[in-house]
Amino acid sequence: MTGTLDMLVSGGPIIAVLLVLSVVSLTVIVVKVIQLWPVGGGRSLRAAALEQWKSGDRHGAQKAQEGGASPADRVTAYAMKALSAGLKGAALETELTRRGNEELARMNGLIRLLELIAMISPLLGLLGTVLGMIQSFQELALAEGAANASTLAGGIWQALLTTAAGLLVAIPAAVGASLLSARIERAAQNIESAVGQLLLADQNPNL
Repeated sequence: MTGTLDMLVSGGPIIAVLLVLSVVSLTVIVVKVIQLWPVGGGRSLRAAALEQWKSGDRHGAQKAQEGGASPADRVTAYAMKALSAGLKGAALETELTRRGNEELARMNGLIRLLELIAMISPLLGLLGTVLGMIQSFQELALAEGAANASTLAGGIWQALLTTAAGLLVAIPAAVGASLLSARIERAAQNIESAVGQLLLADQNPNL
């Protein structure tokens, strides 16, 4: 534990900033995993509600669909409500697009922050290394007598520590952002598929 604290102190303010970014990154990943956990569900609910819709029980289908927790469930329930209200054509398409975009914006929240952390963390680490190397060579230039190789080596490894720390922060953030973005893309596909099936069933109930 003492060794870890010594390393953090040796890294200076850059290490402190990277530590804060790592905590923020981990928090964002946990929050987004919890938020996006249900986005792939609701298939059986939507299938049952769609059958009710085809049979003419629009009110029952809408009520059943409103019980869903996924973005596709919410957009489908909204589409049922819009169709029941008589919305058609371009107006219906505009409303469904708007509602779908709202769901996507909600899911994409904080992903940009995660991508930003993944991008700037290695740069901060490199900055810390450059500053540390400058300091080490300044101390070497000011040293009287023969240069102490061990002292120089100690300064260099402390400088390189920030590069390693930057990568340790950036890699999980980049992986998390990529995996979460992939899940959001699947959720968007689910929304498009669910709404498309509903509109097709509304126009052709016998299919």
